[in-house]
Formats: sequence, structure tokens, C-alpha cells
Amino acid sequence: MKMKNLWLVVLLCGIGCSLYVGMSFYQDVALKNEKKIDGLVMKVENDAFYLETANQSIYKIKKNNQSISLGQTVEIIYEGEFWPTNLEQDIVITKVTTQEKRTLETLYNQEFAKAQELLNKMSLDEKIAQLLLVRYPESGGDTLLKEKNFGGYIFFARDFKNKTKENVINEIANLQSVAKVSILTAVDEEGGTVVRVSSNPLLRSEPFLSSQELYKQGGFALIKEDVNEKSALLKELGLNLNLAPVVDVSTNESDYMYKRSLGADSSLTSTYAKTVIEASQGLGVTYALKHFPGYGNNADTHIGSSVDTRTLESLKKVDLPPFAAGIQAGADAVLVSHNVVNAVDGQNPASLSASIHNLLRNTLNFKGIVITDDLVMGAITEVPNASLKAFLAGNNLLITTDYEKSMQEIREAITSGEVAREYLDQKVLVLLAFKYKMGLIK
Repeated sequence: MKMKNLWLVVLLCGIGCSLYVGMSFYQDVALKNEKKIDGLVMKVENDAFYLETANQSIYKIKKNNQSISLGQTVEIIYEGEFWPTNLEQDIVITKVTTQEKRTLETLYNQEFAKAQELLNKMSLDEKIAQLLLVRYPESGGDTLLKEKNFGGYIFFARDFKNKTKENVINEIANLQSVAKVSILTAVDEEGGTVVRVSSNPLLRSEPFLSSQELYKQGGFALIKEDVNEKSALLKELGLNLNLAPVVDVSTNESDYMYKRSLGADSSLTSTYAKTVIEASQGLGVTYALKHFPGYGNNADTHIGSSVDTRTLESLKKVDLPPFAAGIQAGADAVLVSHNVVNAVDGQNPASLSASIHNLLRNTLNFKGIVITDDLVMGAITEVPNASLKAFLAGNNLLITTDYEKSMQEIREAITSGEVAREYLDQKVLVLLAFKYKMGLIK
């Protein structure tokens, strides 16, 4: 049988005796005519890999007893045809390679060199801290940032209450001045029921309108104007990441997400996603599509767990198209919900699921920054090691309040050898390159 080489990159995993891992395969140049394997999720047991492909075929591949640290890049040699026959094969792990740029699926190739140089100077804790988008504390935010060097802060309405533009501009400028690495400054400025900045009349005379109201009053032309005005205000204040737009498809007024959505079908919502992302380009504020893979009619995950029972066919037909449209329009960030999506992974909230991230990365071909929803929300608070699971599922940024717990979980996994440092370096490298692309790091 002909010998074939594949580059195997272990990207994502969970915790427990069976580890769920998302995979990306990079075929050797000599194999360019072979079928590409995509849409993979892998469960690792003592003696085998279990690979589930995009067409839901499951393959069991026996392995030898060599140790593999999660996150390492390994070269494997296998015999026989992998697709679609020979469901059980022996493989030999020949070596563990060093990190290569080609293993990073990212939009930021031009920023790699600068990001790598900066990464090489960072301590373990500094790298871990970059993964965290921390809720801005009521006091001492600058002192804490100087000590911890977080990837960024997320601000809520309380953080702007009764402050003038000058107050906010100076406060955020001070944060950037003490940061060892320039930070992301994030808000949920959706419009309508979720407004952080424009809830303060000193910052805007009235709150931004919801997407539904904008569309009703002036269609997509008015939505473009809203993006321009919103971006200008956020940039003026020093805010550089808007966790919007909401591109969940909801047409039922009783749905929890209805008022925050466009309230329209999948096709119209897809146009909305495309419109917002295209309009935001070059305005100095990055927008994040949310809440992947689509909220639908599910319950509020702020207060407890929510299980999505819709079929995979329904998700692909209704919920994924708006995300696909936004991604094709150039979206740099996607925020993942805490819903348990039975059709993809019935065991884990989407934000902690390698399968969900695999759907985003491989099916929708998203190469940007993936962000968790807030890890303090009710759907997550009872999950053990939620921050570590979120990191291993594939997120680049973890929204968290308990930053010490988040850092400890990830630090212990790295220092114990459970997770390869290379995996951490991959995530941080992409994040730093993202910041360079945004123009945050000079």
C-alpha cells in the first residue's frame, strides 16, 4: 500500500478520560491531489483516535503508545485509503514538530513576524492573561491592568454612568498608557435593549436604536448610517471592539432574542450581517457577529442552561447563513453562545464545545478571533473548569470576571504538561497579530 503523509494539528480539546479534540489537517505538497479531510472532531482514548468528518462518517484509527501533548503539532504516516474506506487503520507517529506558521489558520499573515517577536518576550502568565477579556472593575482598573496585562477589558453601562466624554476618553487613554501590550476595549453596543455607552445621555443624547427599528425607519441605508455614527462615537471614546451585531434569526416575538435581533428571516438577516460588517470596515472599531451558531428560540443563558433541540439541517438552512454572510464580508470576530446545541454537541455549551468551534472554523471557514459569551452567566457558572474548557475548545478570548480562577485553570494545565505550550502560543500569537492588524500595537 502507498505511504502517505499528513500534517496533524491538535487544536481543540475538552477535559476528562475521553478528550474531544477539533482537528485541522494540512496535506503535504506531494498529496495535493488527495481528498482533503475537513469538518473533523476527534475523541482521544488510550489506543485510538476517533475522527468524525463533515459528512458525519466516523473513523477509528489505532495509534501506538507514544505520548501526545494536546496542542502539539505532529507528523503522522499512515497506510491505505483514508477516504472513504478502511475505517480502521494503524498509524505511526513519527515525530513532534515545532510550530510552523502554516499551522495557524488566520487572516493576519503580514503581522506574524511582529507578533512572534512580541510573544517571545512574554512570560507564561502574560501569555495567559492575553486570552482574557476581563470585566472592568469598579475601581483600580489601571493598577490591576499594569500588574496582570490582560488582553482587554469589557465595559458595561455602570462603567459609563454619569461620566462625560472627556472622563471616558481620559480613563481609557490611561488604561492604554499603563498596558504593557495595548488592550482590547469592548462593549455591547447593539442598540435597542442592549446599550452600554448610549445609555448615558452625557455621551449620546438618546440610546442607539435597535436593528429592527432602524430597518423599519430606513432599511439598510439607515443601518449603514448607524454603523458609521456608532463607530465614530466608540472610537472617539477609545473603545475598539463592539460585541455586535446580533445576527441570530428570530421571527417569533416570544423568543428571548427577538428584540435584540433583526426580527426577520434568514435571508434578510444575512443581508443585515453583510451590511454591518462591510460598513464597519476601516472605521477603527472591530465588530463581532453573535451568538454563534444561532440563538433561535432558546431561553436566556444569563440565568441558566438552555438546550437547543433543532436539527442540524435547520441550523444549516436557517441559522448559519447570516454568520457565513458576515464572515464572507470580512468579519474579524465571532462570539459564541452558551446554548447546548444537541445536533452538534449535546454534552457541552457551544462556547465550550470543540464540535461547535469546528463547525465555525471548518464548515464556515472562519479564520478570525473567536470569543466566548460571558463566563459568569448562569449557563456556565456550574461547569467545572469552564475557563480551561473554553480555552481548549478553541476560543481566542474568554470574557471573564474571575480572572484569577481563569488564569489558574489554564496555568495548571500548561505547567502539568496536560496541554502543550505550543497550543497556548498559537492562540496568543493569533491574538497579538489581530491587535497589530487593528493598529492597537504601534
